[in-house]
Amino acid sequence: MGKISSSELPIGIFDSGLGGLTVVKEIINLLPNEDIIYLGDTARVPYGNKSKDIIIKYSIQNTKFLLKHNIKLLVVACNTSSSYAVLKLKKIFKELPIVEVVTPGAKTALKTTKNYKIGVIGTKATIRSRSYEKIIKKFCKKAKVYMQATPLFVPLIEEGWVDEVYKNKNYTQQQRINHKNIIKQLAIEYLKPLKNQNIDVLVLGCTHYPAIKMILKDIVANKVEIVDSAIETAKEVKEMLVKNNLLSNKKTAKIKFYVTDDPHNFKIIGSMLLNKKIRNIRKIEVSMLET
Repeated sequence: MGKISSSELPIGIFDSGLGGLTVVKEIINLLPNEDIIYLGDTARVPYGNKSKDIIIKYSIQNTKFLLKHNIKLLVVACNTSSSYAVLKLKKIFKELPIVEVVTPGAKTALKTTKNYKIGVIGTKATIRSRSYEKIIKKFCKKAKVYMQATPLFVPLIEEGWVDEVYKNKNYTQQQRINHKNIIKQLAIEYLKPLKNQNIDVLVLGCTHYPAIKMILKDIVANKVEIVDSAIETAKEVKEMLVKNNLLSNKKTAKIKFYVTDDPHNFKIIGSMLLNKKIRNIRKIEVSMLET
C-alpha cells in the first residue's frame, strides 16, 4: 500500500464538549469529502470558567492527542481556547495549519455592521480575554464592541436544551419541561444591556450558541444580524485547505469522535446538533491526554 497523500489525512477538531459539533456540521456541509477526528473534552467541560494557564494546558494536550491521528489541519472549535491558547499552539506546533473561531466571526461582524456597534456574547473567559474586541479594533478602530458573558448557556445546551429545530429527528425524547421558555427568559436578561446599546450585529462568541440561535434571534428581532462563528469557521477551513493544497478528493468521508466522559449524552445531544446519528464514538481517559 502506497503512502497516504497529505490531502487525504483527516482534519482534527477539538472543543471542551458538544459545542464544536456546530462547527463540524458546517464543515461537513461545505467539505463533505473530508475525514474528521473530533475530540470533546467532556470530562473537563466547561473551559469558560477555567484560568488562562489551565485553558492553555488543556488545549496543548488536546492538540497532541489529535496529532497522534496524523491530522493535516487543526480546528480549535472553542472560543475560550481560541482566545487564550492559539498563539501558544502556533508557536509549539509550527508546521501545523491552525484555524481558530474568533477571527472569522470578528471579520464577518465588521462586514455586516452598518452602525459599527457590535455585540458579543460568550463564556466568562472569552469575554474576559477581550479577544473579539482586539481583533475588531485591529481592523476598524471606529467600531464599538459591547461584550456580555452568558455562562449559563453552555451547561444548558450540554443538557440538550436547544432550539426546537434540532428536535425534528428521533434522537431523543422531547423535553417534558418548557426549556425554550427558560432559555428565552435567561437570554432576555443577558441581551438587555446589548440591546440598550443599539447594536446591529450580535456575534455568537461560543460554538455552543448556534444551538439556540433561533431563540436568540427572536429576542434581538430583525434589526440585529446574528453572526454564527461556526459557519464562518467552516469557510476559513476551506480557504486554508485550498491555500495549502490539502483539499481531499475522497468520495466518502469518515468521522471519528472521542470524548473524555460517558459518551451516552454526547451521542444523543450531539446527533441533534449534527442532524445525523453519531455512531463512531469512543471514550478515552483524561490520563491519555496528560501523557
